[in-house]
Amino acid sequence: MNAPINLQQLAATVDQRHLDHLEEEAIFILREVAAAFERPALLFSGGKDSCVVLRLAEKAFKQRVAGNEFKGKLPFPLVHVDTGHNFPEVIEFRDRRAREMGERLIVAHMDESIKKGTVRLAHPLESRNGHQTVTLLEAIEEHRFDVLIGGARRDEEKARAKERIFSHRDSFGQWQPKEQRPELWSLFNTRIRPGEHFRAFPISNWTELDVWLYLARENIPLPGLYYAHQRQVIRRKGLLVPLTEVTPPDAGEQVETATVRFRTVGDMTCTCPVESDAASATDIVAETLTVTVSERGATRMDDRTSEASMERRKKEGYF
Repeated sequence: MNAPINLQQLAATVDQRHLDHLEEEAIFILREVAAAFERPALLFSGGKDSCVVLRLAEKAFKQRVAGNEFKGKLPFPLVHVDTGHNFPEVIEFRDRRAREMGERLIVAHMDESIKKGTVRLAHPLESRNGHQTVTLLEAIEEHRFDVLIGGARRDEEKARAKERIFSHRDSFGQWQPKEQRPELWSLFNTRIRPGEHFRAFPISNWTELDVWLYLARENIPLPGLYYAHQRQVIRRKGLLVPLTEVTPPDAGEQVETATVRFRTVGDMTCTCPVESDAASATDIVAETLTVTVSERGATRMDDRTSEASMERRKKEGYF
């Protein structure tokens, strides 16, 4: 009978030399964005992927003075679409990080879109996640951004696997998978017509494991939600739904307290934690070595509606 695998020992043996290549590629892409576009912006939600991209941007454009301290400013602002249903801990972290770094943070509020009537909800507790597209496109138009840098990765979901590193969006903000441009030999066609824009994804080729290896190596701060903590949850359709004011229990459902962490953070109405005792990035590296379902597939209720749900939303202009 085989002895059980020690995950901590297994994690310690993971070869991390490929991280240097991934980092170099991402920094190259970020510098290409700055060189090719007039009004870039970096999407920063406070989530793990956007925190990694933010650290890569620091390495690309700032002077490192000591340890993880950087001097200077980024050549673009940070942008976040606040649905009004984001986890308060993540919003606090987002604001604190932007303030600590001295970077300009532009927040587009979905509540403003609701007031204007451009977003209409069927009921007050409806998930706002899919409606982010409207608020995002309004922010792009208002600030005349010609490229948005995001933290999407190809391993997250089937539709994102079709995404180019430089993803063209038409004058309606829509993504057409059959009209994406070839990216041979790291040559990128970034020409756009008036009203069009691009989304750029520097960590497209990274995996969830790569992200956590890099977070551990670089000691990048994250919201505490990513690590094991006690939380009240409701077991619903195979998921752990966090108990919040916008996700109350249905009739007959039981509320329990569990030790959980979030693999991804987003709108509270559709983002679920997983049971875990992982209290550090190194612990999560060990845990991630055993998972077989992507973080979106395991924790996002809105991505379970159908296999085409993400692709449909991307065609409408989603992240």
